[in-house]
Amino acid sequence: MTVEKRKVWAHIAGILTAVIWGTTFISTKVLLEDFEPIAVLIYRFIIAYVALSIIKPKPLAFESLKKEFWYFLAGLLGVTIYFLFENIGLTYTLASNASVIVSTAPLFTALLVFVFLKNEKPKKYFFIGFLFAMSGIALISFQGTSTLELHVIGDLLALGAAIVWAFYSVILKKHVDMSKQMIEITKRIIFYGILTMLPFGAVYGAKLDLNKLFSGVNLGNFLYLGIGASAICYVTWNYSLEVLGALKASLYIYLVPVIAIITSVVVLGEPFTLTVAAGVVLTLAGLLISEKK
Repeated sequence: MTVEKRKVWAHIAGILTAVIWGTTFISTKVLLEDFEPIAVLIYRFIIAYVALSIIKPKPLAFESLKKEFWYFLAGLLGVTIYFLFENIGLTYTLASNASVIVSTAPLFTALLVFVFLKNEKPKKYFFIGFLFAMSGIALISFQGTSTLELHVIGDLLALGAAIVWAFYSVILKKHVDMSKQMIEITKRIIFYGILTMLPFGAVYGAKLDLNKLFSGVNLGNFLYLGIGASAICYVTWNYSLEVLGALKASLYIYLVPVIAIITSVVVLGEPFTLTVAAGVVLTLAGLLISEKK
């Protein structure tokens, strides 16, 4: 496959990933009515691992402790900690809030790319955009002060998730070569994610409730999150990241909050006030301004 064709497929993969991830906030929000955040996480990624194992049964060969360390760290950050922050955050805040705040990951990715990959120093537009985005997040988080509907805890956790995802993206770009064994490496990362989330499950007392798990709505959402958003999207995202680079691939995250807001209003009936709208516009504008050269 030529370089240009690889780029085209990488852009398609980025769009597909954004569309699916944009609706995962709703599926997760629904599941959190019956399950603890850590339980949603464990079920989701066990399903993802099984799905990838069916596609590629042969495990990734061990090469070195150094490589395994980076796979482990990617699993800890990009799977366990990221989704713990996001899932717990969703119990305190709206799905639309979380989706917008998480979309700021490219800003933190840009900072980390400069620090760790020694790329070009961010320009003044980056810092202007960062200010816009943070102002937008502040509007979204404090939009309910008149009725004491503050979602600050959940919004801060969502912001933490964005920062963690930036570290994950940089680790993949700098230390993990996914050009040849993408599915196998993704499976290894998810394996370490499951391994590191199990202690949290023990601490929080996550229980296996088969009746709830196999109920129609819950099972459908778990399959969607496990197969679609995790097994498929981790491969498509990692492919997009590998071909386009951390910064260009992260641009597709901008689509996630738009899709999430529309579906959260339509499906969950979440409010969408003028203040929230202004916050969304400021945040997305900040993300776009930050990319200006």
